Amino acid sequence: MEENDFVAIWLEESGNPAIEELTQLNLDVASKTAKTLTDKGLSENDLAVSLDINPDEIKRWLTGRHSFSIKTIKEISGTLAEYATRPELIQK
Repeated sequence: MEENDFVAIWLEESGNPAIEELTQLNLDVASKTAKTLTDKGLSENDLAVSLDINPDEIKRWLTGRHSFSIKTIKEISGTLAEYATRPELIQK
């Protein structure tokens, strides 16, 4: 870091509110997704199969170690909504 890089110095000293807000939003999405799965009696694997995604990726999502894109949020929301209207989709 350059000696006169005031922005970098400020960020280092005070943090970045935008990054902190994004982190909190990602944790909120992960928490709501996990709660919805539990409420509907679904597993992480059910969601992985429906989204055609590796189950390990779902685990990263639900622990908040993944930054959600708008596309991912829409896919999760759409899949969970589809489970609500078509329970026969649930793999048991």
